[in-house]
Amino acid sequence: MTSVDNRHRPYEQIDEFARLDMQRLARQGMPEFVYAASKTPEQVASIMEKLVERHRCALASHATPDHAQALQSRIESAQYDAVSRLLSVGCLPAQPVGAAIVVAAGTSDLPVAEEAFGVLAFLGNQVRRLYDVGVSGVHRLLAHVDELNQADVLIVVAGMEGALPTLVGGLVAAPVIAVPTSVGYGASFGGLAALLAMLNSCAAGLTVVNIDNGLGAAAAAHRMLQRIRQTQPYTADEEEARS
Repeated sequence: MTSVDNRHRPYEQIDEFARLDMQRLARQGMPEFVYAASKTPEQVASIMEKLVERHRCALASHATPDHAQALQSRIESAQYDAVSRLLSVGCLPAQPVGAAIVVAAGTSDLPVAEEAFGVLAFLGNQVRRLYDVGVSGVHRLLAHVDELNQADVLIVVAGMEGALPTLVGGLVAAPVIAVPTSVGYGASFGGLAALLAMLNSCAAGLTVVNIDNGLGAAAAAHRMLQRIRQTQPYTADEEEARS
């Protein structure tokens, strides 16, 4: 393993297969994430071990049980969630300001919704779930309108015809990030129908990420929440802690 002095260079090299962006946390408020798909278990374990060494936390998406086993053999505290396929060690400090809600149309959308939820929680955000509230039974969603309006940002996950984000976007003032999923029958074209429906939404200001990209939606929501926190005055106790 070859290392580079992080005090003078913006990356750290691991053998010939990875150059880790060690300054991303300082620049963006979130560390580099590891996309585990197509990486060997040992590659993922080596990358995450180095990230933990630097940041005391790390997260990989699209991980498998084999990836988890390789990392847990090095770091016993590593956690793996089979639904979201997230593999993590530690997390960023919890933030008292700013709240998100992850909304999912159906139970089949949970892998993507849980990815978004898990990434937001890893990044220290306050986040809640509201699942199985799709438009085929719209009363299930309307029963939670007050809760939706309390959020600073919402991530809305849906497959099939992808109508739920438009409905939510018409009910709330907060930013809405829409995530199309590949859930659906033949004419859904692996999520393309939902993606196009969200891109053509009549709910002004709707933001849309790629198909099944729960992590990308969570990263976008985290950026918004960080800006909200920067506008909030510190309490007396927080000012004292900072001094």
